[in-house]
Amino acid sequence: MGYEIALTAPAEREALIAKALQAPLRTLPFHHFRAKLYELPIIRVPIDLPVYRMENFRTYTDQHEHLAKEGLPADYFLSGQEIESIQQVQHDILAKLSRRGVADSVVPVIDVLKKDGQIDPLLATSSGVIVNGNRRLAGMRELGLTYVELMILPADASADEIVDIEASLQGVPETKLDYDWIGDGQLINRLIEMGRTPKEVADQLHRPEKEIKTARQALIEADLYLKEWAKAEGEYGRVSEYGEQLFKDLPRRLEGKDVALMQASRVIAWSLYDNRDKLGGRLYNFNSAFGNLASDVLDRVATTLDLSTTRPPTEGDVVDDLDDFSFDLDDEDGELSYAEVIEALSGEQTREEAVKVLIEASITAIEVAKGQKDGEAALKALTEANAKLVSVDLTRAKASTYPAIGKQLQTIEGLVERLKAKLAEIS
Repeated sequence: MGYEIALTAPAEREALIAKALQAPLRTLPFHHFRAKLYELPIIRVPIDLPVYRMENFRTYTDQHEHLAKEGLPADYFLSGQEIESIQQVQHDILAKLSRRGVADSVVPVIDVLKKDGQIDPLLATSSGVIVNGNRRLAGMRELGLTYVELMILPADASADEIVDIEASLQGVPETKLDYDWIGDGQLINRLIEMGRTPKEVADQLHRPEKEIKTARQALIEADLYLKEWAKAEGEYGRVSEYGEQLFKDLPRRLEGKDVALMQASRVIAWSLYDNRDKLGGRLYNFNSAFGNLASDVLDRVATTLDLSTTRPPTEGDVVDDLDDFSFDLDDEDGELSYAEVIEALSGEQTREEAVKVLIEASITAIEVAKGQKDGEAALKALTEANAKLVSVDLTRAKASTYPAIGKQLQTIEGLVERLKAKLAEIS
């Protein structure tokens, strides 16, 4: 059985810490508070005395997974720092993280503690809230250690200053915390909320300003995907492990596009991400499918599925047939609209076929683009198309598909005539 939280009342906890501070074990220099050197006191207290800090960017993803799974309010953790049951949930999250290594080179925290015990003191407030070392505290508790050494900040340290400390530690390679990209983006957003400019945040974290902006944009795109497409707002576990590259690349792939194409490009990216195991390669290789080749891909999908990419004249401007897909398709009557393609990719009855067509259209568009300088690219594409047509067996087709097959054959016939005319023109 794992460690069970038993909280000490806040007033009693502060009194015990204050008493220990009267005769500290020693002091250690600390450079990450108020931009100057402090000699902070080190004390030794029972392992059950400190409490976990809930505004913890390392556990942000796991916290929000828990909120979504249990249907809990957004402030569940932040408002529950002095509630035993919520501290227990946070402990379980941290204990799990303490058993997890980073890549193949970093040993899990709990294994280091098991071998060497506590080496460095944990950083805490004068009220016993752990600022840095929450994961180590969870590991020590799981191992059954009975005491812990704490480095205590001045009593007047504010909540924003504590965030500053975390950011400063994150900006130093030797103390950089192993956040996932979601937690990193949330830390950046918190600093911006404190009134910092992106340039000031970049300087504090010792990173290029462009990287700060990319992190924020990626988080916006991830939130949009979770809320509007996956219908799983706050479930960051869906994107934390495999989505970083996509959501950091996506903003650049959307630059310069009009609203309709931008929204449809997102849907291409989201659909490919959801079906990344069917791509036959890295999702990164499909970046151009929702980037500069997006309109080509959408046209290919529309042609294959016999969908329109033009919005017909309507009485009003509201598009409400996408089941809460809340983008505003505000293009003018008769102009390009990818609403039918979006609906095919999002609809439960049409999604499976539409995704297959999308993947094939993406691969074809990318191959054609790559082969534009290849003198045999056209022949290769026609050979592949011919091979596919030869393999068609109409005797096995369902009667319900005959009308759609007829339309496809008409489209193919028209394409063939245009290609023949072009060939005659250039021959």
